[in-house]
Amino acid sequence: MYLCRVNQPIVSIITKEKNLPTLNNTNFFHSRQLFEIARQTPRQKPYMAVIQTSDGQMMAHMLAIVRYRASLLPPYLYMHCRILGEGVYEYAHEGYNESTLFGLMVEALRSKLSNRVLYIEVSNLSQKMFGYKELRQQQFFPVHWMSIHNSLHSHTPEERIQKRLENHINNAYAKGVITDEVKGEDDFRSFMKLLKHHNWLKPKRYIPDEKFFRAIKQEGHGRLYLTRYRNHVVGCSAVAYSNQNAYLWYAAFRRKSFAMIHPDELTLWHAIKDAHQRGYQHIYFLDVGLPFSRNPYREFIMRFGGKPVSTYRWFRCSIRWINAILSRIYRD
Repeated sequence: MYLCRVNQPIVSIITKEKNLPTLNNTNFFHSRQLFEIARQTPRQKPYMAVIQTSDGQMMAHMLAIVRYRASLLPPYLYMHCRILGEGVYEYAHEGYNESTLFGLMVEALRSKLSNRVLYIEVSNLSQKMFGYKELRQQQFFPVHWMSIHNSLHSHTPEERIQKRLENHINNAYAKGVITDEVKGEDDFRSFMKLLKHHNWLKPKRYIPDEKFFRAIKQEGHGRLYLTRYRNHVVGCSAVAYSNQNAYLWYAAFRRKSFAMIHPDELTLWHAIKDAHQRGYQHIYFLDVGLPFSRNPYREFIMRFGGKPVSTYRWFRCSIRWINAILSRIYRD
């Protein structure tokens, strides 16, 4: 366990469940549950940054997950670290606001991981400018990114969706397309097969081992869905839940093979409708992508009535000269 003492607060980096203190687990992406799931998943290792006062009172915590990546085609082998969101803050200490605490945790993680991973990525921050100063001080550089979410509390999904898209969905349902939750082992195998096949030529897209998805489903932190047409699996999605919100984490479709029934539209529509029916406030679409003037996936999601928000995704490469070049290219 790595320790760094800063006046009264103590920053700890924890890698074993037995050393974790009692945590506020309302945010699933920084919870003990996701820490344990990552520990049990091959090619993943969790690092929990924890800040406590000298008398043991919890101030903040943040989960970082290191992923081990390898492929023969195209050939690559490296590790990278992903942090989803800014963490959880419970107790404000004099002189230490949320941004300051965030900076302390990022600094401790960077010191721990700099020589072990190719790069560290911080994404899905709640506010665009959150931690800007602290991340800059740690030599992170910001890349403009796009975030999209649908509000589910003020209007129904039917009131937000584009009419043409709604007609596509209704026609597909009339042809017998159905989307349902993954239930048995056969369903799960079909889910994993489509998800891996859809992403195997996309080196940027990281797909965890099947143990990760089993745990998400079995422990009730999310749901897995399959879209079928005449006994063919044509779409799948994985949705996680946290803080009264739903998050579309992974999705895959057979758009070219079954273009006439629009499996991508049916799969996402079911995730939105199901989240609304279960009483969630919003559904967020993770990894929408760079805010290019034309982004087909972003434009597709927007047809469901989502709200786009410009944000930053922060990176720090452990190879100093590369990080310096990228910092100059992406200087804001």
